[in-house]
Amino acid sequence: MDITVQQEKSVLTVFLKGELDHHTASKIKDTIDLLMLESSVKMLILDMSEVTFMDSSGIGMIAGRYRRVKSLGGSMSIRNANKVISKVLKMSGINQLMKIS
Repeated sequence: MDITVQQEKSVLTVFLKGELDHHTASKIKDTIDLLMLESSVKMLILDMSEVTFMDSSGIGMIAGRYRRVKSLGGSMSIRNANKVISKVLKMSGINQLMKIS
């Protein structure tokens, strides 16, 4: 899993590439949490255009980041998920917590 981040003011965009599974979820979680601690993030965007696979660990990581950014008074969205990833997100109910586009 490759992680690239872009921050503009209080908007943090995280670009994910590869498999989002139990091997990579904790690395992504730690990276995002550190960035949220270091700066005032009010909007977290996960760009999943290059995510090739996601399991329940990925869902847990996303839900945890949602709770964290929400506790800081912010919001979260997911962009560019392919059809398979979008289906997993909808089946998990993540689409009821945040915008998926």
